[in-house]
Amino acid sequence: MIRFLYFTLFGLGLLIPTVRAAEVTLREDRDSFEISNGELSATIAKRTARVTAVSLGKQSLLGDGTGYWSMAASSGRSRVGGFGNSGEQFVSIDPKSNGGERAEVACRFRGTGANGAYPGHAEVRYAIDRNSTTLYATAIMDHGAGDAPFSIGEGRFVIKLDAKTFDQLTIDQDRNWIMPTPLDWEKGTELNTKEARRLTTGIHAGWAEHKYSYSAILERVPAYGWLGTQRHFGAWMINPSVEYIAGGPTKMELTGHLDLGGDSLPTLLNMWHGSHYGGTVLTLAQDEKWTKVIGPFGIHFNQGGGPDELWKAALKQAAVERAAWPYAWVQHDAYPGKAGRGGLTGSIRIAETPAVPANSACLWVGLTAPDYLSRNRWSENVVGWQRDSKFYQYWVKATADGSFALSGVRPGTYVMHAFVDGVHGEYVQKDVTIVAGETKAAGELRWVPERAGPTLWEIGIPDRSAAEFRNGDRYWYWGNYLKFKTDFPDGVNYVVGKSDRKKDWHICQPLDLSPDWKVLGRSTWTVRFPLDKVPAGGTRLRVAFCGSRNGSSVDLLLNGAGIGGTGPLPENGTMHRDSHRGIWYERSYSVPAARLKEGENVLQFRLSGETWDQGVLYDYVRMEAVAAPAVAALENAPATSETTNQAHEKN
Repeated sequence: MIRFLYFTLFGLGLLIPTVRAAEVTLREDRDSFEISNGELSATIAKRTARVTAVSLGKQSLLGDGTGYWSMAASSGRSRVGGFGNSGEQFVSIDPKSNGGERAEVACRFRGTGANGAYPGHAEVRYAIDRNSTTLYATAIMDHGAGDAPFSIGEGRFVIKLDAKTFDQLTIDQDRNWIMPTPLDWEKGTELNTKEARRLTTGIHAGWAEHKYSYSAILERVPAYGWLGTQRHFGAWMINPSVEYIAGGPTKMELTGHLDLGGDSLPTLLNMWHGSHYGGTVLTLAQDEKWTKVIGPFGIHFNQGGGPDELWKAALKQAAVERAAWPYAWVQHDAYPGKAGRGGLTGSIRIAETPAVPANSACLWVGLTAPDYLSRNRWSENVVGWQRDSKFYQYWVKATADGSFALSGVRPGTYVMHAFVDGVHGEYVQKDVTIVAGETKAAGELRWVPERAGPTLWEIGIPDRSAAEFRNGDRYWYWGNYLKFKTDFPDGVNYVVGKSDRKKDWHICQPLDLSPDWKVLGRSTWTVRFPLDKVPAGGTRLRVAFCGSRNGSSVDLLLNGAGIGGTGPLPENGTMHRDSHRGIWYERSYSVPAARLKEGENVLQFRLSGETWDQGVLYDYVRMEAVAAPAVAALENAPATSETTNQAHEKN
């Protein structure tokens, strides 16, 4: 079924009004704060720090909804759902002291874990300034001596909106349409997960609605949100920085959907920590000292104009917010201003030509915490940047010539990472020290991607994604794992040099499934490749994954005999959540020359599992001839892809 798109013609001739420069005012009573700049007004409940009302002009935008901080977490054997009840509330920025330029209010919390609240000190702040219709939200979390252990699966700010005002969800150019009504959702028939329903009423009747269809890489959606096609209002989530967002610039997470909690309201999320698509890790031991500032981020409201105009105005506001980061008005010891931060500049030269056009290759350069051990009652894991949530991360896109400039970095010692679309692997350099008030010059860095030797053949593009494969251009549609059997009734039989990855390799490898998603057995994909001559030193087979499910495994057979297997794969939760990418990791295998033959060779990927969701997504498959002597590992980089593999295998 084709989704209904809603573009600018609806609001042709309507303009997004500018905010008049009215003084910000603040009123409070025993139970609440109200802050307003004459256009945007917000009411905050003192005991819970909930946003109980928002209005733009005279229009109420929340209806029966609210905005609140939420967790799916634990402390020992106690569940933790949030910050609990506030014991202290105060005005942190009084508009009377700054000529009505800005107001900020704060609520402080002290939980124990055993009472269902975060075990430590927390402070939630909300602010409005004179010239913007943005409500800024911040959470400052402290943990230290006397505080119980803590482990979090999901951390988010949630705002539920008025269903009479908001009817369209806009995430990006591909997910940008009028949504089912709450009643349509409630009447739908549940499919194979509680988050997916077959709609039976409304304009989308017959459509499989799935809340994970709207997940996105948060760094790539600077403004996403709900808008009203009839009342011309917009509500947008804006992250001016991703330093506090867990998982770096490739992390997929939820953005918005119709609520599952019973009221089915339009819901907008800021998932600063998420358990999906491989998940992120934040575990604190008893008495562990830790502080993190989440935000400030913006919930931006606008009005006037059609859907496309409202979205473009929100994107413009997002650019304003990113340029202002770090905000000069934020006052807290854990949030240094510009003068208290540093930077890093340099350039990276890659000794390999990316397998994508230069104008579309995205080279990311980042500074992150070193890998570390995370322990809980059940396991011990090595946490790398893709899963880290305990510390801050700083990433920037390099220019076409490899030059980069990172700014606004908190002082400390970091590990530098770089990766680029079209090149397998990752550049790593340890012990990069950033000093407040200084921009460090790294100079020209040379990255020699690690490989055993020249490429014999490859499938896919090394870009940490399965989007280039069949159905990858519609990855967000529910049930690609069921569509596989229709598109590939005899399974994948890929012939190197003849097959087309866009047609002959699927976005995901599911188990053998019935139409009602029962497991019928294992699935086997076949790759046939010719060799004119068998390399004397054998070959190295690299298999890069960008999705898997806990407990699934893949065995590899070459010419009828096993050459190795993955063992139980890590939890990545990607296929059944309708995505093209999750946590990236690699497995590699040495293939002796005796196992190969001149002419056609047959490589098989045999997936095993027990439940319908135990599928895998491949980023890239490559076979290399082992050269003599072997090509050197990463220059200037003590950690190679092999050591990276070891870390992932422990996760």
